[in-house]
Amino acid sequence: MRVLIVDDAEQLAEAVAHVLARADYEVDIANDGAIGLEYAKSEVYDAIVLDNMLPKLSGVEVAQALRQEGVATPIIMLSAKGEVDDKVGGLDAGADDYLAKPFKTSELLARIRALTRRAKHRLDGDDAVVGNVTIHPAKASVSTDSGEVVLTAKEFLLLEQLTSQVDKIVSKETLFHRAWGHEMFSEDKYVEVYMSFLRKKLREISANLDIKAVRGLGYKLTVGDYAKHV
Repeated sequence: MRVLIVDDAEQLAEAVAHVLARADYEVDIANDGAIGLEYAKSEVYDAIVLDNMLPKLSGVEVAQALRQEGVATPIIMLSAKGEVDDKVGGLDAGADDYLAKPFKTSELLARIRALTRRAKHRLDGDDAVVGNVTIHPAKASVSTDSGEVVLTAKEFLLLEQLTSQVDKIVSKETLFHRAWGHEMFSEDKYVEVYMSFLRKKLREISANLDIKAVRGLGYKLTVGDYAKHV
């Protein structure tokens, strides 16, 4: 497994790289956003650990550029800022997870394991059609006749869970553990934030999928057609 660390705090980056190397990861380091973007565009990485406050390009700008170019590598955003608005900004830019500094390396490792395990799983499936939407696991994207959008790893996993239980209520706990894993403490707001992102992307391509929040229970996906594999 290969991980890219993009952080201008050189001592911290080296320390994290050392911990990852001891856990049998191959690690590359970039100390500014522009270089990090060029490295990440190679798509040879299984995960990217991306600081938000960077010279040349911010972490948000790097994440946005990667998603716009269709690079779906899982991203963990790091930042000294822990406010909700900062987290939402990073997630909305395309990050899959957010970790506030200071953090424990054991937690970072757990989050990397969860992201890479789920990213690998999503690449194993065949394309599927749900309503007017084609789901492309190999590209982590969805498309209709109106266009195609790339999903983050967590958006993809949430959609995958919902489309596997069409017209059925899926609890927030089930959705959280599907996308974040049992190694993480459940936070309802994470599911809510990502559902908002997912709805927005589906609207962009005029999808006939409707994700409804069922108060106190979870979410239900309804479609104009039955799901079928292609």
